[in-house]
Amino acid sequence: MLPGMSVAVTRGIKVSVESRYLPHQSTPANNRFVFAYTVTITNEGGETVQLRTRHWIITDANNNLEEVKGEGVVGEKPVLAPTQSFQYTSGCILKTSWGTMNGSYQMYKEDGTMFNAEIAPFLLAAPFTAALGVPN
Repeated sequence: MLPGMSVAVTRGIKVSVESRYLPHQSTPANNRFVFAYTVTITNEGGETVQLRTRHWIITDANNNLEEVKGEGVVGEKPVLAPTQSFQYTSGCILKTSWGTMNGSYQMYKEDGTMFNAEIAPFLLAAPFTAALGVPN
């Protein structure tokens, strides 16, 4: 698996993430590093589920931690029947040239029960950070 990628499966919900650095939106001289990440959520289980809330943990290279909680993703609360997928792209701005993200989506089954679908940690890294010994 590449450093900017992650995959986790929780109760049949597969969450895959791929990140990339956006150099044209970043200004390293001002400690502004912009990243995009694309998430694919696939229901590999046997029950329909709905993503209602999200919880992200964002950590930069200085070990500064930010938690983001909110309703849905990109303004949606997707319902996924078995075999269905939902994909979206969002972004993150760091003050350092690399960091990590991980978290969970709160998924609800048709009977009202909830579980957390894991978002495995993935790396956000500007290409030039490889020379700095960034962990992969």
